[in-house]
Amino acid sequence: MTITPDRTMRIDAHRQRNPRMPARRRWPHASGQSTIEFIVLALVLVPLLLIVPLLGKQLDIAHAAINASRYLAFEGMVHHGAGVQAWKTDAILAAEIGRRFFSNSDAPIKTGDLAGDFDAHRNPLWFDPRGRALLPALATNVGAATRREALAQPFGALHADNLGLDGNSLYTGRVRVDLAKIDKLVPFDTLELSIQRQTTVLVDAWAASGPDGVRSALRRDGWNPLGPFPYRPLHTLVAPLKPFVAVLEGANPPDIGRVDPDIIPAERIR
Repeated sequence: MTITPDRTMRIDAHRQRNPRMPARRRWPHASGQSTIEFIVLALVLVPLLLIVPLLGKQLDIAHAAINASRYLAFEGMVHHGAGVQAWKTDAILAAEIGRRFFSNSDAPIKTGDLAGDFDAHRNPLWFDPRGRALLPALATNVGAATRREALAQPFGALHADNLGLDGNSLYTGRVRVDLAKIDKLVPFDTLELSIQRQTTVLVDAWAASGPDGVRSALRRDGWNPLGPFPYRPLHTLVAPLKPFVAVLEGANPPDIGRVDPDIIPAERIR
């Protein structure tokens, strides 16, 4: 039965005229039920409100690690073994990514610039709920490792040396970021969280600069019968036959080792 406000007022007035009328029944625990529900809900929501921003900061650090690994891969392309510049050590690369990717976002790019372990050089977002840095010491929290590997191509690697091609063409840059523990926040107070990201690029795709490059590569080791193309023995064998071929057939003799580019019509290159 629903009791309207008007009916409630009439009941109260009737109770005043009849004191013996029993009072409305009240549940003894109804007054504290909402308080208990609020406390239980707060015990669930307060840690969640603290963890969600922290997870966002850790994802931001993971994204910075991805960009740092791409930077290491780019350095592998620039400082390739066939290039003019020398290789950079892992310690130099770790210092560079620490300053350019794991410090304050507006840090200038300078040669030999190092990030200091103080708030002015730290990312202002990467702090725990108590205001302590998630990366307290970049020299120990951020690491870089690089390596070169041979490209596993059974058919291509067979003639790579004869063509003067570099077999160590895969360059991998790996970034490791160790986050500090957060006291009195389960499970981050005992969790040794380490973020690792890597990028692998092919720094030498064995691409020639043009027909002349292909021709010189084919004629590089022309005397090797097991090489990619035994140019010199075939050329020596065909050379005495060139005058007879030209006289008998009236055509040009075979040109051993000739490489013609694929000519594309001009209307197709648009």
